[in-house]
Amino acid sequence: MMRYRLSLFALCLLPALGAMAETLSPDQLLQRIRSERAAEISAMQAREQAFVAQRSERAQLLAQARVELNRQQAEADRLKAEFERQERQLAELEQLLAQRSGHLGELFAVVRQSAGDVVGQWQDSLLNAQYPQRLQRLDALAQSRTLPAAADLQDYWLLLLEDLAASGRVERLQLPVVAADGTRSEQSVLRVGTFSAFAEQAQLRYDSDAGELLAPPRQPGGLGQVADYLGSKQALASLPVDPTRGTLLAQLQRQPTLWDRLQQGGLVGWIILALGALGLALAGWRMAVLVRVGRGVDTQMHDLGQPRADNPLGRVIGVLGPKPQLADLETLELKLDEAILQETPPLEKGQSLLKLLCAVAPLLGLLGTVTGMIVTFQAITQGGGGDSRLMAEGISQALVTTVLGLVVAIPLLFLHSLLASRSKSLIQLLEQQSAGLVALHLSGTVRRD
Repeated sequence: MMRYRLSLFALCLLPALGAMAETLSPDQLLQRIRSERAAEISAMQAREQAFVAQRSERAQLLAQARVELNRQQAEADRLKAEFERQERQLAELEQLLAQRSGHLGELFAVVRQSAGDVVGQWQDSLLNAQYPQRLQRLDALAQSRTLPAAADLQDYWLLLLEDLAASGRVERLQLPVVAADGTRSEQSVLRVGTFSAFAEQAQLRYDSDAGELLAPPRQPGGLGQVADYLGSKQALASLPVDPTRGTLLAQLQRQPTLWDRLQQGGLVGWIILALGALGLALAGWRMAVLVRVGRGVDTQMHDLGQPRADNPLGRVIGVLGPKPQLADLETLELKLDEAILQETPPLEKGQSLLKLLCAVAPLLGLLGTVTGMIVTFQAITQGGGGDSRLMAEGISQALVTTVLGLVVAIPLLFLHSLLASRSKSLIQLLEQQSAGLVALHLSGTVRRD
């Protein structure tokens, strides 16, 4: 092995020796090879000594690891034996417990099941606000793993009797109430059994999650009977009662108001309402104008001999002049027809726009329906059809805009018909009076007022 290394070292030095052949003598070259060999031998010995030292250290670590392994193995054997001993002891104790409990074990199972059922039934009861600790006592009994004592069974029985007695009482209490704005305060509460609870101006709802009485912002009717009951001296008095124990009151909070419905219509809904307001304002203005014109025409009807320019009939009569030329009858009729035609557009003003609004409102409702269904389909595509709340916005917009379009169009249609009938009657009156005037002038008689 040593010879192989020296040969390899000599081969590596051949290029250097070839380059230095001209400058080194053989003795110098031999001396250098010997010195370098001595250095190599010294390095190899140092590496061998380090390897031997590390080998002894690793052997010592291996011995320590084997000692620790033996110790852990012994500890595992001891723990296994202890576990088996305790397992046998536990089985013996369970057998002894079963022998001593006898039929009490079945009784305990029945008591635990009954207590668990009662906890579920009393979870939303109004009496929890008055007796806040009773659910914890029942739950502790239902979750217990030990045999109940006689005192535990007696407490359970007394809890049932207490609930039975309180369910039939109508009493006033001082209980904490959370108002609609979130403030919490002690208030006088009238409790009607387990059905309803009333504060001064609100019917209360028990929140099982928070364990408190809440005053919802939306209140049902009939709260005046509570004040009448408190001020009554009679043996019998009427009180509103919620047979669902708060379910109807909770549903009332989720019922949308008119403002909520309008917001569900979205942008299209607001446009429909704006057009409806415009149509109502236009119809009201034109109705007021036609009423004023009708009064002026009625006044002119009582004084046909003195035509005035503040009404259509007076302006039509004024076309004849004080002394009409009866010889040219066709010219006279044309003048009257022209005067009537001039008075017709002011009387029918705004009706075409009102008719347009009647037709556009349902079309906008249909547009809102289509956009709402598009939103619904997008919600189904993104979140699937399992959650109906994702589709509620689109469906609400689709339905509300349709309703708004019909609600706006139907009254405007009636108003348009009323305005058209009113203006048509005034135009017909002008035609009748003009024809009557021509006939009177042709006959040469004087019309009496």
